[in-house]
Amino acid sequence: MNKETASALRRRVRLIIARLRKLYPSAKTALKFEDPFQLLVSTVLSAQCTDARVNMVTPGLFRKLPTPQHFAAVNPRELEEEIRSTGFFRNKAKNIIAASKSIVEKFGGEVPRTMEELLELGGVGRKTANCVLGGAFGINEGIVVDTHVERLSQRLGLSHQNTAEKVERDLMAIVPREDWYDFSNLLILHGRNVCIARRPLCPECTLRRLCPSADGFMRKFHSQRGVPQRRKQVG
Repeated sequence: MNKETASALRRRVRLIIARLRKLYPSAKTALKFEDPFQLLVSTVLSAQCTDARVNMVTPGLFRKLPTPQHFAAVNPRELEEEIRSTGFFRNKAKNIIAASKSIVEKFGGEVPRTMEELLELGGVGRKTANCVLGGAFGINEGIVVDTHVERLSQRLGLSHQNTAEKVERDLMAIVPREDWYDFSNLLILHGRNVCIARRPLCPECTLRRLCPSADGFMRKFHSQRGVPQRRKQVG
């Protein structure tokens, strides 16, 4: 097989985006939030946890602790109990409190709007910063890479890297900047609904003819127990 040129790869990326936008016209984060700080907290909680579970926890959490000042002053044990069901609650509580203190002490209680400043907050990495910038401020400074985005990027031949940072760098080089945040949300939805981890639904995938992995998965399914069945759509 001939190696795909850079220009051909970028054209394929644009086709991927167009087809996914047609399939998911209202793609956005599933996390529920009312302001940038709520999105930051929700994103931290979503690590190794479903968005649905986070959305069950945050309404009560934000009623009890409505501002960064409240989070900065909360007893860690109290916060741990509030977020226990999201998993890894001790580490998450530590990070949320640290970020809240930084927001209060360095930024006057307002969530900063730049990547550099967000990364100064305790417990905030590029994924959380990208989520906040794109979701709360409409700023494209990078691409959110979660487990779905990483998996689909590899299957689609958009990146052959195995760390979120390296995958993000590859994607930023081929995805139009104005599409960075939307691209993540589109891949996340497609990863939840069609290109699932163990048995992707290749026969009905709108990206099948744009995906270098599809034929291999199809042969594998037919040699085993037939093609997988579609699940109820999420998001």
